[in-house]
Amino acid sequence: MSRLKVLAAVALAATLTVAGCGDDDAGGSGDTLKVGTEGTYSPFTFHDPKGNALTGYDIEVTNAVAAKLGKKVEYSETTFDAIFAGLESKRYDVVANQISVNPERQAKYAFSTPYTVSTGVVVTRADDTSVRKLADMAGKTSAQSATSNWAQTATGAGAKLEAVEGLTQAIALLKQKRVDVTVNDNLAILDYLKTSGDTSVKIAADAGERTEQAFAFRKDSPLAAQFDTALKELAADGTLTKISQKWFGEDVSGTSGS
Repeated sequence: MSRLKVLAAVALAATLTVAGCGDDDAGGSGDTLKVGTEGTYSPFTFHDPKGNALTGYDIEVTNAVAAKLGKKVEYSETTFDAIFAGLESKRYDVVANQISVNPERQAKYAFSTPYTVSTGVVVTRADDTSVRKLADMAGKTSAQSATSNWAQTATGAGAKLEAVEGLTQAIALLKQKRVDVTVNDNLAILDYLKTSGDTSVKIAADAGERTEQAFAFRKDSPLAAQFDTALKELAADGTLTKISQKWFGEDVSGTSGS
């Protein structure tokens, strides 16, 4: 082979190597962090009605982590029931959507350390006095995202499920009397009641266990460890507490004093 052909072959190999590295964003080595989120779950991930910008508690925490990692952020919006499929198909690298950590999900995905701690609540119409505890959901119809942690809570209490895309649709069906109840995160419900002024629905009961929410990744992703490091730094410098207090008036990150 002539010297010219050798140099050409080396140059081609180098080009292919660079291209291969550039395609590895999903593994966490690129400069863009691809994030899957709903964009319809206030106050965690939603569009500001004033300017339509994507915002919320989860969005601000994600942006802070990305800044620590020196990455740009690219958001992909999808329904909750499709969010893990998008992660598995490598449409994005991480899910930022108040994902509750449970054993079933831990068997399939990697998780960061939690960045939110909350509890579940049962919501009914304001004039409904039949639900005072979780067990009272038995035989009732509950509006839930089919793959959500709260769907498991509802069925575990003996409720029948009506699949919805998210909290907004669940509340709408509840008010229309097409379902009897819905279960969701207490922070999301309190925010809805505060911002909407809606008095036609109420928190009727505690749904039980304390839950921890974290970023979700594919099992083989190196990003989980990178996020843990960034979250530890954000907790230490007070950033997580500041973001939390902005959205909820208190620290719900579970990192105070760390």
